[in-house]
Amino acid sequence: MRDSGNGESSLGLRRHPKTKSHHRARKDDPAERPTIEIQDHYEINYRHSYAQDSPFYIGLTEGKLLGSRCRKCGYVYATPRGHCEQCGSETDWMALPIEGSVHTHTTCYYGGESFLKETPFTLILVEFKEVDTLFLSRLIGAKPETVRIGMAVKARFAKKPKFRITDVYFVPK
Repeated sequence: MRDSGNGESSLGLRRHPKTKSHHRARKDDPAERPTIEIQDHYEINYRHSYAQDSPFYIGLTEGKLLGSRCRKCGYVYATPRGHCEQCGSETDWMALPIEGSVHTHTTCYYGGESFLKETPFTLILVEFKEVDTLFLSRLIGAKPETVRIGMAVKARFAKKPKFRITDVYFVPK
């Protein structure tokens, strides 16, 4: 791992300007740690079936969010389950509200190939009234520094659905 003189090694590792070596950085001081930058290319064709989750994706094409409710204990899942994780009983499909609130959020600076044009992007966990679990989705239309826990959000659906989880996203209400 030789340094080319510009702070970059033959492997593409860039060291922090304050460090003189990739190996001599002080581990207890974050400012002294080397910064790693990598180039990453990936592409994959993947064929699969949504099987028991197919109604969820069909619902997205119809502008609906579908979750599931346990037949026995009544536990409600924002992301569908065939069987209840609480008691093991089968679940039934149910419509979820399309309005909720931000439970927590994060800004992503790196993501899968389909998100590269949107990077950075905000992911949120949406909390719905009378639903026991959270729903992970993108938040569009809000700058990361304006997103707050408890912020009211509303689901939006892709105009040209592709039967993917990205067919639903949330916007500030």
